[in-house]
Amino acid sequence: MRMLVLGAGGTGGYFGGRLAQSGADVTFLVREARAAQLDRDGLVIRSPLGDARFPVRYLTAPQLAGVAAAQPFDMVLLSCKAYDLDSSIDAIAPAVGEGTTVWPILNGLKHYESLDERFDKQRVLGGLCFISATKSTLGEVLHLGRPASVTFGERSGDPRSARCQVLADAFAAAGVDHHYSEHIALDQWIKFAFLTALAGATCLMRASIGDIVAAEGGHAFIEGLYGECLAVAEAAGHSIPAEARDKALGMLTQAGSSVTASMLRDLESGQRTEGAHIVGDMLRRARGAGQAAPLLDLAWVHLQACETRRQGA
Repeated sequence: MRMLVLGAGGTGGYFGGRLAQSGADVTFLVREARAAQLDRDGLVIRSPLGDARFPVRYLTAPQLAGVAAAQPFDMVLLSCKAYDLDSSIDAIAPAVGEGTTVWPILNGLKHYESLDERFDKQRVLGGLCFISATKSTLGEVLHLGRPASVTFGERSGDPRSARCQVLADAFAAAGVDHHYSEHIALDQWIKFAFLTALAGATCLMRASIGDIVAAEGGHAFIEGLYGECLAVAEAAGHSIPAEARDKALGMLTQAGSSVTASMLRDLESGQRTEGAHIVGDMLRRARGAGQAAPLLDLAWVHLQACETRRQGA
């Protein structure tokens, strides 16, 4: 499998890097400044699962079309922020040929609309990941916790496919936790519902899960917000199983928990957020199903107001 990874930041740098470290055929598509860092230092990963520094193959945008024409890529790993999706699609387009699969591991579901329209649904694999990672000012990929897993699967047709098996074999060889799912849509909705509740609650309250549930009415607030997300999943035909619901609700209401969404960290540091792609899209789906979702509505108004203020700062 010949893979192109867009960027060499936290998420793409970690998963693409672990594949490259194991000997997989991986090339990173990067900007000039990042290319200079990789040329000088190699790819550096700092992780509780093991640090690493090693050389990697990389390309810049002007080189991509020629390289892809000479030796096509089998798969493109897309792990950009949702607000960079349009520019990311344009960036990878020269690499997407007849036999190329696009594998997004973004949060939420909204990105599939654009990817399917540009590349055709059959080329776009289902995917998601669990990791907290970023890129330091020195260019190091910083993995901020032990969880680091990817999930992938066919969105339609036969759930067993050669391309998914090749991907599973590659991650197994790299020692990366992975799940080859035959029910990828359900797996995506499980994460989407949980993440929307986590982001909506911690951003709205500017507080951790533990601080929220310690407040009078806090437990009921989070339970209600997650309940609205579950109702949207149900209306979409993907009822979240009881075991997954109980696990998510346990994490969302755990006393003393220091957990916050990465969206809150972006918000507090004055960065753009994926609010529209997560909370806004969940609310849009609720409205499309004719469902009242007052807590989602409140969380989305809040995120929009914060973004307006950020742009005017």
